[in-house]
Amino acid sequence: MLARMITTQVIDIHKGEPARRIPVELDFFIVGQGWREVGHSVTGQDGRIGEFGEAPGEGVYRLMYDIASYMPHSFFPSISVTVESRAANEDHHVILQISPFGYSVCRAG
Repeated sequence: MLARMITTQVIDIHKGEPARRIPVELDFFIVGQGWREVGHSVTGQDGRIGEFGEAPGEGVYRLMYDIASYMPHSFFPSISVTVESRAANEDHHVILQISPFGYSVCRAG
C-alpha cells in the first residue's frame, strides 16, 4: 500500500504570485478526542508545502493556515480547511488562493 500525501499551495491572487513563508499546521481528527497535530511546515518560494510527514491514515484532516503572518491586515487572519481522505493510496493537493478580503480553496489532481 502506498502512503498517502497531503500537500498544499498558497497563491496570493492580489499580488499575482505564490504566498511565501506562511506557517501551515496539519491536524488529524480522532473521534472522542478531537484534533491532534500530525505535521507543520512553512510555504516555500513557490508557495508550496510538499510534505508534512507521515499521515496517520484515512480520516478527517484540517489544514490551518496562519494568514496574518503573511498578510497582517487580512480580514481572514487564519484559514481552516477541513478535508476527508477515504482512500489510503490517494494524494490530496489543496490549493488556497488568498486576497486581503477573500479566499478560495480547491483540490487539484
